[in-house]
Amino acid sequence: MLVLEASLAAATPTPVVKRASPTVQLDDATVTGVAGLTTNSWLGIPFAQPPVGSLRFQLPQSLTSYNASFSATAYGPACPQQAISIPLPSVLPADAVTAIDNLTNWLYGVVTPSSEDCLTINVVAPADATPDSNLPVIAWIFGGGFELGSPSTYPGSVIVDKAIELDVPAIYVSMNYRVTAFGFLASKEVQDAGVGNLGLQDQRLALKWIQQYISNFGGDPTKVTIWGESAGAISVALQMLTNGGNTEGLFRAGFMQSGSPIPVGDITLGQQYYDFLVDQTGCASSDDTLECLRGVEYETLMDAINQTPNIFSYQSLILAWLPRVDGVFLTDDPQQLVLQGSVADVPFITGDCDDEGTLFSLSGLNITDDSDLYTWLKTYWLPNATESQIDAGMALYSTDPADGSPFNTSDLYALTPEFKRIAAFQGDSVFQGPRRFFLEHQSSKQSTWSFLSKRFKWVPVLGSFHGSDILNVYLGGDMADYLVRFAANLDPNGDTGIEWPQYTTDSPNMLTFLDGLIPLEITQDTYRAAAMEGITNLTLEYPI
Repeated sequence: MLVLEASLAAATPTPVVKRASPTVQLDDATVTGVAGLTTNSWLGIPFAQPPVGSLRFQLPQSLTSYNASFSATAYGPACPQQAISIPLPSVLPADAVTAIDNLTNWLYGVVTPSSEDCLTINVVAPADATPDSNLPVIAWIFGGGFELGSPSTYPGSVIVDKAIELDVPAIYVSMNYRVTAFGFLASKEVQDAGVGNLGLQDQRLALKWIQQYISNFGGDPTKVTIWGESAGAISVALQMLTNGGNTEGLFRAGFMQSGSPIPVGDITLGQQYYDFLVDQTGCASSDDTLECLRGVEYETLMDAINQTPNIFSYQSLILAWLPRVDGVFLTDDPQQLVLQGSVADVPFITGDCDDEGTLFSLSGLNITDDSDLYTWLKTYWLPNATESQIDAGMALYSTDPADGSPFNTSDLYALTPEFKRIAAFQGDSVFQGPRRFFLEHQSSKQSTWSFLSKRFKWVPVLGSFHGSDILNVYLGGDMADYLVRFAANLDPNGDTGIEWPQYTTDSPNMLTFLDGLIPLEITQDTYRAAAMEGITNLTLEYPI
């Protein structure tokens, strides 16, 4: 993730101040931005009241209006970020692992400074855009496992320049939202207070900000495409499912990279992590533990959060902090909402990388046989499933490393007898299976397209790993062509690349991105059919 961020940050064009600094009028305020060579940027604009003090763990509150002029020339801080633990070989001494983790998180904090006062939005527009331009809008929602991430590491000017190059000029918007416990606190207390899924509520408020103000920058509020990767793509899917599928006019299309409606359960499934924070922060004796948490010193609260599992912990994709069914934003398991028809009637694109699970399976290298795997699944993934159900789930994935992920690499990279099997299971359970489930239920009702990225297969151990397709967009690759055309025309096709046919159940077409001399081809979404159907049925019965 750090390598990806460094690559993207290095791609960010240095502003070329040859023109006067651009300004935009927001209510009574004149907002000054940054002039680039071909774009104008306004960065770090507050779109909500700071979620601090009594507003911590509260629904985001909109601003009444902008009354005083200000400069918007630098990204705002990221929302508080959870510390991560890097999956490292067990032969390393424990103190060495701790030192590496500490250094990694310190470096990340330097690159991505954070603060509770973080609800800001960024706009990048063509330099010649005016309030009368009525350009389509691409609204980016970053990923990071709902634990970390920031819009500052993604160069929006690349997207705008690509749109200009293809003669479909567009405006790029990126938003901050609360992550980890600040955005996804979950418990009975949270449910009773009606303050679940705050990160998703932040995104929704940012989309409402776009409706109110984007025309001032030259955007058309009726032509918004929401786009995200990983947790950001899952967020796009959940924005499509909330409110009975009613978009409230906030967007007209969705573009999802490595994320679909995932099978999550009730908000009380997060009770153990809420109780841990309460215990660690001295709030256990309070009559109102949620109100007590609002008053805990920031450093004390962050220390407690950093002791909870992260995305690279042993339980991996069974995240401590993620969207859950709260009865407000999500009234049911997202996949049940799909079955109920609670889906926005808008065109969408969704796709995955071939080896989604490899990156998240490095933390389980001590799982070396069927018994270990059964215990891991029973403990974290399927605690309420029967023994026969878990055995059936395991049987869906071959013990032969040649069948595992990274796929099509024979016996290579079998770090343990179970590594490639676990990687296949995790990739299908959280990414590939939910994507196929979504498409199978929606492709007959709305225009849908799907893709598979098999690029970077040469990367040892990881193959076409989770997140690698982002480089194909933010470095100006061919996926960016399809993205900007889709935002402009609700159809990704144009005069470059190859024709990308829609996905249907009769012909489940996938645009497949490849390494080598033939970079694109159309394939069929029929691989691992029995495994994906079986694991989807299991997670429908036992959501995570």
